[in-house]
Amino acid sequence: MKNKITTLFVDIGGVLLSDGWGHNFRHKAAAMFNLDVAGMEARHKLFFVVYEEGRMTLDEYLKEVVFYEKRRFSANQFRDFMFAQTTPNPAMIDFIKKLKRKYGLQVAAVSNEARELNDYRIQTFRLKELIDFFISSCYVHVRKPDVEIFKLALDIARVQPQQVIYIDDVEMFTKVAAELGVKSIHHTDFTSTSNQIKAMGLAIEENQISYV
Repeated sequence: MKNKITTLFVDIGGVLLSDGWGHNFRHKAAAMFNLDVAGMEARHKLFFVVYEEGRMTLDEYLKEVVFYEKRRFSANQFRDFMFAQTTPNPAMIDFIKKLKRKYGLQVAAVSNEARELNDYRIQTFRLKELIDFFISSCYVHVRKPDVEIFKLALDIARVQPQQVIYIDDVEMFTKVAAELGVKSIHHTDFTSTSNQIKAMGLAIEENQISYV
C-alpha cells in the first residue's frame, strides 16, 4: 500500500493551460504595444523571480518592467492582454479529471505562478473542479526548481514520494522531483504522457477521453 499511487502533482502552465507569462507572450506584447523587446526582457529578468514568488504585485511588476516611463496605453489594457493569452489544454484537463474520478486520486498543482495571473487562471478555467490544493510559488514564496517546493507539497498532501506521479513540461523540474523518489513525467504531448501514466498502472480508455 505504501507504493500505491494516491496523488498527482501537476504543473499548470504547459500542461493544463498555456504558459502564464512566457517569453512568447512577452514578445507578442512587445509587438502589440510597440515596446523595446530587449529592454523589456532585461527588466523582466531582474524582477520575475520576486514576482513569481509573490513578493511583488502585478502592478509593481508592470511599473518596473513596462511603465517605468510614460506609455500611450494604460496598465489595465496591458493587464487585459496578459490575461487573454491563457488558453486551456482540454485533452489533458479531461484526462486528469477522469483519472481522479476513476482512482480516487488527490490532485495538487505544483507550479511557478504569479498571484494575479494564477488567481485569474484558477477562476476562469475552473481549476478548483480538478485540483484539490495549489502549491503555487506566489502562495508559498518558493519556486521550482527549489526542492523545498516539492517537499512542501509532499507534506501538505501527507504522502510518501513513491505514492505520487508528477507531470511537468520542464524536464529540469521533473528531475528534481525524481531525486526525491517521485515518479516524474516530462510532458511533451498528451499521447506520450497518457502512455507513461498507463505504464505506471493508471489507465483511461481512449473512448472515455474528450479532446475538445
